[in-house]
Amino acid sequence: MQKDKIFLFLILVVIIVVIFGFDLSSSIFEKWGLSNDTAIKNFPVLAKGIYVTFRTAGNYRIDEILELAKKTELNALVIDVKDCTGRVPFDTDNEIIDKIGSEKIYIKNIKELIKKIHDQGIYVIARIAVFEDNYLARERTDLALKGPGGGLWENNNGLTWVDPASQEVWDYNLEIAKEAIKVGFDEINFDYIRFPSDGNTTNIVYPFWDYRTQKEEIIRQFFEYISQKLKPTGIPISADLFGLTLISTNDLNIGQWLENAAPYFDYICPMVYPSHYPPGFLGFENPAEHPYEIIYDAVKIGNERLASISSAAKIRPWLQDFDIGANYNARMIELQKKAVYDAGGFGWILWNPKNIYTEDGLDLDETEDLQK
Repeated sequence: MQKDKIFLFLILVVIIVVIFGFDLSSSIFEKWGLSNDTAIKNFPVLAKGIYVTFRTAGNYRIDEILELAKKTELNALVIDVKDCTGRVPFDTDNEIIDKIGSEKIYIKNIKELIKKIHDQGIYVIARIAVFEDNYLARERTDLALKGPGGGLWENNNGLTWVDPASQEVWDYNLEIAKEAIKVGFDEINFDYIRFPSDGNTTNIVYPFWDYRTQKEEIIRQFFEYISQKLKPTGIPISADLFGLTLISTNDLNIGQWLENAAPYFDYICPMVYPSHYPPGFLGFENPAEHPYEIIYDAVKIGNERLASISSAAKIRPWLQDFDIGANYNARMIELQKKAVYDAGGFGWILWNPKNIYTEDGLDLDETEDLQK
């Protein structure tokens, strides 16, 4: 009899859920002050995108970017909401962000901008540079990596970092992600989710990392944290990883391990720039001159590794559209895209730090790539 009552109760719960359409994401949206009409209605089946700085997004050049998208296959933009300078480019009215003082308004009306982009049927991704944060490190030196003399540690570009093991740093970046969702971004992309790789990394003093816990475990814990906090919203999240993580058998001493990221993100976005592979890789004296082979090999192996752990995460790589190692003309862009498709990748994003892209390397508009 007791079992029958329990069974009937469970049936009743299921009926209530079906009838009233209970959705955990709705409660999260209400808690954060979101409205359900903020996200784009047409999600790209395969994101074909480009990177856009917040400076470009906030001036006349965004119209040039949108015109390029209108003429070509592009259906996604990745826009910085915090880059390595640590600046947040729009007004958030968030107490935690206000207290840090990181806002520097480059985009005067972020909601209006996103609506303008959405009206063109374009998927908008918010990029957050997490642990390389020059502003936060200098404003909150208690969170920053130090040199042996007690001063701020700087990498080869003179930029400072905050400690990847700091819970407060995690919370701060979560707040930025929440603000991006509030204003209508369709996906949150996390970059610099690792320990430093360049500069004199042997003499860094970490204020929070205990030096005993493996770097890869610290980064995995951050992945888990950000996933637990954001997955209930239903907004996709993505992780930028070094390209070598797809083939590496260790964490590259930066804490990035493909299998540790896969359970927590919808998209894995490796930076498979051919110019960043060492001489002799795959037998090529200059890997930058062989984009198809480099990218095909990386994405294929990455997909095999994800399949081996039954991961639902999809590989959507960053591709090179800048002249390092070789002249990256239209043919080089086309070869990279072909490599992604042939290896089973799920879309791609082109990177050019100046936001100057090779139009001839893009196909003409293909509206069928957007769900109606």
